[in-house]
Formats: sequence, C-alpha cells, structure tokens
Amino acid sequence: MRAERAKWSRGFQRVFPWLCLALILAGGWLVWSKSHVSGQSQPRVAQVVTKTVTPYAVAASSNTLFFGNAYWGRYINEWSQKSGLGYAYPFSRLNEFHREKYDAWIAGLECPVTSGVNPTAAQEEAALSFNCRPEYLPEAAKWITAFTLANNHTDNQGAAGFAETQKHLDEVGVQYFGSYDPRDLANICDVISMPAKITDNVGKVSKGALPVALCGYHGFFMIPPAESIAVMRQYAAYMPVIAMPHMGTEYKAAPDQIKTDTYRAMIDAGADMVLGDHPHWVQSTEVYKGHPIIYSMGNFLFDQQLAPETTRSAGINVKFDVTNADRTALAKWLALGKTCSKYHDDCLARAKAEKLTKLPYTYHLAIVGTDDSGKIVKPADAAVQASILQRLNWSQTVSALQPPYSGE
Repeated sequence: MRAERAKWSRGFQRVFPWLCLALILAGGWLVWSKSHVSGQSQPRVAQVVTKTVTPYAVAASSNTLFFGNAYWGRYINEWSQKSGLGYAYPFSRLNEFHREKYDAWIAGLECPVTSGVNPTAAQEEAALSFNCRPEYLPEAAKWITAFTLANNHTDNQGAAGFAETQKHLDEVGVQYFGSYDPRDLANICDVISMPAKITDNVGKVSKGALPVALCGYHGFFMIPPAESIAVMRQYAAYMPVIAMPHMGTEYKAAPDQIKTDTYRAMIDAGADMVLGDHPHWVQSTEVYKGHPIIYSMGNFLFDQQLAPETTRSAGINVKFDVTNADRTALAKWLALGKTCSKYHDDCLARAKAEKLTKLPYTYHLAIVGTDDSGKIVKPADAAVQASILQRLNWSQTVSALQPPYSGE
C-alpha cells in the first residue's frame, strides 16, 4: 500500500508542473479572448485635448448722440419747481430717447453752474445773464457724458463762476471741454474717455472707452483766431477730432459766409466733422472736402417756446467704429482710453510717447429729432422729424458722403 502511494506521489510530482503551465496558459487565453471581444464590440474613446483661447479685442464701437443748446435756468427752473418733480423735471422724458441704445451723450451747456445765485426768470430775461442751479446736475449726469462750455453765457458769473462750474461737473462725473474765451488755447480741446463697446475674438462684448478729442469754440463775440483753430492739428494725427463751435447770427435758417468760412477752416485744421450750435434754430448742412458740417443743431433743452423753430432740434447720432485695426495697436488705445476721463489729463502726451497712430475709424451719421415744445424735451414726432431733415438738407448731404463716412 505504501509502495503504491509513493509511486502515485512520484507520478503527481512529475505531472504537477505541466498541470500548472496548462492552467496559466488557459487563464491567459481567457483574458486575451475577453479583451479581444470587448475591443471589437466597444469603440475606443478618443482623448479630448482642451485648448485655451486667450481673448483679445478685435473691434470697438461708440454709439454717440450729440445735442445742441442745453439750459435749465430762467423759466425751466420755474416750471421745474411747479411740476412736482423738482430738479428731475427737465430730464423726465429723456428716457423716451432710449438712452440704453447709446454709449454716450454730448451736449452744449449754455450757462454757468454756481451756488447761491438764484435770479428770478424775469431778472434773467431782462439781463440775459444766466445761472443754472447745481442741484440739477446729479439728474443731468444720469444722461450726459460730456458738456461743451464754449459759449457766450458760461462767463455770466465771471471767471470764478466758470471755475466753479468745472468743479461741480467734476463732482458728478460729467466730462467737459471748451472755454468762453476762444483765445484760451489751453482749454479749446480735451481728450474725452468716450464710452464704447468692445468685441473680442470669441464674440464677447464688454464695456470700454476710446480716446476722442472734443474741441469747443465760442465765436459769438469774436471769430475764433487761427491759432485756436490750429490747436486741433496736434490731436488729429492720433485720434478722432470733433469740433463743436458756438457762433453765428441767431434765428437764421442758414449760416453766413463768415461762419461757413470758419467751419470749413476747422475741417482744414484736422476736424473729422463740425457740429455747431448757438443760433437757436436748426440750420443747413454740407459736406466739405469729404467731411460733414452741421451748421446748427438748434435748441435741445431750452425754455424758448416762441415757435417750432426754437423748440425743435437735430440730435446728431455718430457711430464711431473700428473693425480692421492692428491687434496690438487697438489694445494700447483701449488701455489709454480708460485713463482719459479727467480734465487736462496726459492722454495726448502718452499717445505721442507710445508712438501710437490713428486707428482706422469709420463714421455713420443719422438724425434724431428732438422737440421741447410744451415745456419739456422729448423725441420729435414724424412731422417735426421731417421738418428737421428738410432744414438740414439731409438727403443731399448723405448722398455726398464718402468713406469713411456714411449716413441715413
């Protein structure tokens, strides 16, 4: 019995290694078979490589609305105090212009803004010496981006009153430019931080600002001297320049030759366009050497209720577009634009120091009619709008525009 067991044990020892090898091979085959079948029945999952896209600006646009004379003294102040709306009254229907569609509003402020000077409407009417109460400014600041101060009334409270006006505008964050004295060369132009919409390479739109030079000229008592007009040349090589002169004979439908010659000289000095006011009436327009000239926009926010001539005005909608600029240059201009909101900042000097060149702007113009009859400014109805376009001879002017200008 023992011999048989010993024989069987020796036989098993000889077979055991081969049995283990067979089991290993069988297990390997089973694993390979399953993986092979699985590989045939299930597609391979491709690896997804995520690439980070760095956004950068590819286009910029500022949709801006320019208005004529604005003033809230004299009878407007009386109407406001009786309205129940107080200081908000003069601006209470501006929402009907859909401010949200525009990046900026620019207007002419035809009064100083000083504290403690509160003449009656009759006193202002008799003396034609104006003052606008500063309490209205927080309401105005909800709508207006910048005011031109170049006119024949911003000095009605003297040089100190003019300086106080600038101080009050600073307090509410409204930019300004121009002086009552056209010989004051340092205060003719200022670089404005013009709010804009910026589109990047992935289609995202964000808020930004473009540097634009706005130049105000008071020419009621004297023709702006040649050296003041020449101030625009230093800006024109770098950025858009908009001249906003205040001159000409009041209550006339067309400019005289002196005014025509002066506004054309502004184009010759580098202005991209001229947008005038002062006559209290809408006046004609023209294209001179390819550039648009609007001789008078008329009263925007005023108390002259005499006739439709003094209650209607032409808001000039200018859309500034940059679409084919060098990527690096556009980025530098947009960075600069954020810093140009202070009066007499160093934006022009920095543009020169950085050797920036003017971006390839295009300008699209349209007319937004306004009507302040009934003692409140509001959008013009169809009939008033048609009368404004006729006075402007707008269809002829638009047909004469050539790139980079267009109109409707």
